Amino acid sequence: MHTRNSSYRGRFAPSPTGPLHKGSLVAAIASFLEAKSHRGKWLLRMEDVDELRNVKGAASSILRSLDAFGFEWDEDILYQTQRKDAYVHAIETLQKQNLVYPCTCSRKFIRAQAEQNKIKTGPFGNIYPGSCIHKKFTLLNPDDYAIRIKVTDQPIQFKDAILGSITHQLKTDLGDFIIRRRDGLFAYQLAVVVDDAFQNISHIVRGSDLLDSTTRQLYLQGCLSHPPPEYAHVPLMRCKKGDKLSKQTGAKSIGETADIPLIVGCLEFLGQNPPDTLKYESLDNVWQWALKNWQLDKLI
Repeated sequence: MHTRNSSYRGRFAPSPTGPLHKGSLVAAIASFLEAKSHRGKWLLRMEDVDELRNVKGAASSILRSLDAFGFEWDEDILYQTQRKDAYVHAIETLQKQNLVYPCTCSRKFIRAQAEQNKIKTGPFGNIYPGSCIHKKFTLLNPDDYAIRIKVTDQPIQFKDAILGSITHQLKTDLGDFIIRRRDGLFAYQLAVVVDDAFQNISHIVRGSDLLDSTTRQLYLQGCLSHPPPEYAHVPLMRCKKGDKLSKQTGAKSIGETADIPLIVGCLEFLGQNPPDTLKYESLDNVWQWALKNWQLDKLI
């Protein structure tokens, strides 16, 4: 693990479930410019932990797009599929603290309980009531359970650089949440916390669709004694229907050739007020202008 120091270390962490789209490009630009404006490092992580959703060739396509659009990352790319031992170690650490337990509840069971009003619904969906909290690992086959982490009733609060003060009460908003799935795949919430600590990430700039994940990650960081990064959640691009622009809503690939007007459009979306003439400039000139004029607080 790297040793945390005062230098800025940011990251961009796409999932290889398809090619990069305009919404992803916005997050990449914001995280890149914020890191470089602080003369910091910008790391690239491939969040391929959910192997069932990965699309063959998507990771390579993402890298080609980033390279074509002029992004330069520092250090080696980290792939979560190569980090399973670290996730196992993290769970063992939590298990020694009696912070986790096996859960045999299926999604179907929880959904049925909610439909019968036996489980409450919160801002994150169904609130898990702790039905399996007294179950023991030694009495079950690992293929028969997911692993949940126990949460407390202590509010989790942080100051987002864009959105201000955010507070969630995990016990009443969510309940104990899964950190390893029944199929053996590690949950995103665990993997991202372990990897942010390993890569010594000091600042995270990402889309506001991940805002709800932040308090879960802060809680896990505390349980694992990892220092918390600073967070900034940028606005989401939306499709015509108002939904988040994503692969699921038909977002188009940005391609693997630099699209200057597209970059300038993303800068405009991020509140940077680029001159209209910038779209006719070279890729190098666009990045020079963006770095010189970048101000995250224009999004506040």
